[in-house]
Amino acid sequence: MRILIVEDHAETRKMVERVLREAGHDGDGVGDLAAARGRLAAGGYAAVILDWMLPDGAGTDLCREMRARGSSLPVLILTARGGVEDRVEGLDAGADDYLRKPFAVAELLARVRALLRRGPRIEAPVVSLGEVEVRLAERRVLVRGREAPLTAREFAILEVLLRHRGRPVSRADILQAVWGEESDSAESSLEVLIGRMRRKLSPLGGDGPIETHRGFGYSIGQDA
Repeated sequence: MRILIVEDHAETRKMVERVLREAGHDGDGVGDLAAARGRLAAGGYAAVILDWMLPDGAGTDLCREMRARGSSLPVLILTARGGVEDRVEGLDAGADDYLRKPFAVAELLARVRALLRRGPRIEAPVVSLGEVEVRLAERRVLVRGREAPLTAREFAILEVLLRHRGRPVSRADILQAVWGEESDSAESSLEVLIGRMRRKLSPLGGDGPIETHRGFGYSIGQDA
């Protein structure tokens, strides 16, 4: 898999390139946002590893630009900032996961594997699920034309299910994709959020487009 690395610290960038190469991936490193925009425009990447603080701006700005264009390319943010507010800001900017520096190589590779397991990109800017319309670029959901106010975490769960549309996704994979390093303590939160999402996405009650696979996980059907 070809992975874009956007990191201005040369030693860190080269180290990430090396460990990805040893894991069988093609790591393509750049040192600023301008170069990253050029590489992304050319396409061909399976994921992005993105530093927060760069010489010409914030990595979160690039992440927002990508999501505004309708890109759902998986993004892992690297940063020394470790506060809850920082993690929330990164996730709200559209990042899929967050890894604090300094990090262990084994954890970096585990998070990259998790990103790549999340399934293919969703190419369509709007996905229809019966009476539910998901506008990915705007990160909005409409039910019968009316706004369904999903939280950032709920929308992230929805995106994971849409990437595997028609196939069940295990609870473990959803937890790792959405909560990352906090996944071990989020099992009950997932169930609560799925319940809230069903109420928001179902205009007539019932489960709406989300299906439960007992003892395994959840799915969104192809013809929901």
